Amino acid sequence: MMDPEDHSLVAALWRVISRHGWPGLSMRRLAAEAGKEAAMLRERFPTRLDLLLLHGRVMDHAVLAGTIPGQDGPARDRIFDVLMRRLDAMQPHREGILRLIEDMRRDPLLALALAPHIGVSMRWMLEAAEIEAKSCEARLLALGLTGVWLATIRAWARDDSPDMGSTMAALDSALDRAERIARTLGLLRGEATPLPLQEAAETS
Repeated sequence: MMDPEDHSLVAALWRVISRHGWPGLSMRRLAAEAGKEAAMLRERFPTRLDLLLLHGRVMDHAVLAGTIPGQDGPARDRIFDVLMRRLDAMQPHREGILRLIEDMRRDPLLALALAPHIGVSMRWMLEAAEIEAKSCEARLLALGLTGVWLATIRAWARDDSPDMGSTMAALDSALDRAERIARTLGLLRGEATPLPLQEAAETS
């Protein structure tokens, strides 16, 4: 079970980043914001990247904890629901996350370091959507879903509406493109399960 303190620590992390940006994030500032001892942060988080990985785990847990086993409906709809629930979990931290996205444009090494961990989270999102696949297919699905997710995040960053209408439209469109590409390449079998590909993000 996720430690409730992890949620408060993630919230403090994004408050610090929203005010100071990624370059201004320090363990001293985070400790003060979270009401924690710096020694505890050092024990659990040797680097600032580890804090971002905690955020990823908290978001994974939020989606998985809200998943009802034995979901009905097409796989595509289940994926749509899972990714929107992940965005809902991120929404309280929107200001800090958008500040990080802006800072990452000037720090490509940070984006590179995060990339494989996003893929791990997308594997868990496939689990939440109850998408079954063989090992090699699951890796392709996760890679493609990463592309769909990044396209959706770009839309979310521009969408300040309360209902996230344009974000949902962008996600729907990205999944449409992914499914068409997968069918063209003959990658769909049986149920009309979208096999999202990296091109879904690149064509958004």
